[in-house]
Amino acid sequence: VQLVESGGGLVQPGGSLRLSCAASGFTFTLYTMRWFRQAPGKEREWVATISNADGTTNYAGSVKGRFTISRDNVKSTVYLQMNSLKPEDTAVYYCNRAQSWGQGTQVIVSS
Repeated sequence: VQLVESGGGLVQPGGSLRLSCAASGFTFTLYTMRWFRQAPGKEREWVATISNADGTTNYAGSVKGRFTISRDNVKSTVYLQMNSLKPEDTAVYYCNRAQSWGQGTQVIVSS
């Protein structure tokens, strides 16, 4: 199993970023996928989930209405569109499938 995140970077408050997670080594269409994040000095927290069955999505309250998780089953990729970013969104963002994790991609929201 390999999960490779990309798309992080430095963005000003109110800006947008789209994270990608390219998956390989397993049958992507069989698995629910999730995004987590870990801010400096804090525990890793769940951000969003997208099911494999029907694409149902769920979000943490802190990102609901600003972030959108999606998946492309042809490309075996899961995305996280992040809009209206806030300084408190600064964290390393991780892609997750069951017990497997990517290496993370850093997002910094700062003016």
